[in-house]
Amino acid sequence: MAVNLPTNLLRSFVAIVDSGSMLSAADKVFVTQSALSLQIKRLEDMLQQALFTRDGRKLALTSAGELLLDYARRVLSLNDEAVAAVTRGTFSGPIRIGMVQDFADTLLSGLLARFVELHPTAQIYARVAGTAELQGLIERNQLDIALGFAPGDEPSAIRVAPMSWYGDESLAERPILPLAVLEKPCRFRDAAIASLEAAGLPYRIAVESPNLSTLRAAVQAGLGVTCRTHLFLADGDLAQVESLPRLPNISCVVIRAGNADEAKTRLADLATEVICAL
Repeated sequence: MAVNLPTNLLRSFVAIVDSGSMLSAADKVFVTQSALSLQIKRLEDMLQQALFTRDGRKLALTSAGELLLDYARRVLSLNDEAVAAVTRGTFSGPIRIGMVQDFADTLLSGLLARFVELHPTAQIYARVAGTAELQGLIERNQLDIALGFAPGDEPSAIRVAPMSWYGDESLAERPILPLAVLEKPCRFRDAAIASLEAAGLPYRIAVESPNLSTLRAAVQAGLGVTCRTHLFLADGDLAQVESLPRLPNISCVVIRAGNADEAKTRLADLATEVICAL
């Protein structure tokens, strides 16, 4: 009886060989490390052969693994060629997109939902994080597109927006201004502190949060004022504080990996359109 080798198992096998570790391979094939281990065990069970041996912390191919590798690459290449030929004109995945929290509500429930609805074969992986982390993921080839922030004079900006203060105006009258900020690194946090220090206004960090929803809740509760763009607002739920020092502009940027195909380019272009329209 013929043994059919699933392409997802072969793809995971090749990813481990190419990346050199289970951890790195798990990011490439979008499964957890434990799930990846189970996939390789299943492949070994189907072949009745061990494919890897451990050399300290490193994985090394057995002779059977060496033999399978060339066949696996050819099978996957032919598989991808067949899919591309049959589905030409449609989008398939995976497409890996990252975004800062300010864009998450709009893009996750709007742009990405519509994109998947129009292109049901597309496999979307979305990551919400700070710009610095997203940039690092792009550089390590773990993301295809990243939507983040840059200084106001960034030449590649798709849009420039003013930073503003948000919160209860009465807090600005206190001897020491309570601030609500995100954890470092954060461009808005740095801008707020630099602006207050340049004006000689005393302040204290009253709320420090890793996420934007908690920051918004703290500002709504009157625990502190914060510095963001109008993208921070949800239906005008927060008032601007006009009496505090002026803040700089900030740029919205779309960072693209160098290996963008038609689907990734199209999604990046759509994301650009959405951000420019906000």
